[in-house]
Amino acid sequence: MPDQQGSVLAFDFGVKRIGVAIGIQLGTLPGAGRPGPARALTTIDTEANDARFAAIAALIAEWQPVRLLVGRPLNDDGTPHEMTARCERFANQLRGRYRLPVDEVDERFTSTEADASLRERGLSWQERKAQVDAEAALIILQSWFENHAHIPA
Repeated sequence: MPDQQGSVLAFDFGVKRIGVAIGIQLGTLPGAGRPGPARALTTIDTEANDARFAAIAALIAEWQPVRLLVGRPLNDDGTPHEMTARCERFANQLRGRYRLPVDEVDERFTSTEADASLRERGLSWQERKAQVDAEAALIILQSWFENHAHIPA
């Protein structure tokens, strides 16, 4: 169920880095059903699969998410490209390893939006480079919340 209460981890998958964000889905409790706080969490800065999944396992153990999100990159016109298949494979690996629901979220323009947001906050290009993936994961998470928040009448 998309409105299950608990934490949600979002991933901006990349060949070199994986950005991670965390948010809380407040669920269907009386008066709830909306997203809670969300923030950019970290960047997994390694290309080695074993190290990547060890870092993800540690995040899952710490945050106990009820759902995972993976950004799904597409061309501007919505058609898939090479990275689309890689992200889908990553999402399937998450499903298989952690037995959690995994949603794929359209991530078109998230890196551009993330960089612009960081630039507006006055970060240097070095600081932006270090944080852009986690910030993009936050945008993926916020987009999912906007499309899946259930607000009872």
